[in-house]
Amino acid sequence: MRIKSGMNVKVIRGNHKGKEGKVLRIINDKDRVIVEGVNLIKKHTKPSQENPKGGIVEREGSLHISNVMFVHGGAPTRIGYKRLEDGSKVRIAVKNGEEIKS
Repeated sequence: MRIKSGMNVKVIRGNHKGKEGKVLRIINDKDRVIVEGVNLIKKHTKPSQENPKGGIVEREGSLHISNVMFVHGGAPTRIGYKRLEDGSKVRIAVKNGEEIKS
């Protein structure tokens, strides 16, 4: 996948269109991502040692990876690849051609 955890992304489709956040986790086998502060769901939990009372907890739900886009320089852009003279492959932002540091 071209999106990595820790990247800033923008939601481009769905109920949360326009929201931005950092990728917390990637679920490779289902092609989904969890973005910080986006797609909050309410989860009913049983009492446990960490949460002795149990109750309703709000947390981030997953989004399909096709519904998010990498943000570079304040604008969403696609991610491409380029080979350098020494033969190494680097990731670039397609919109402006700059190298992505990550």
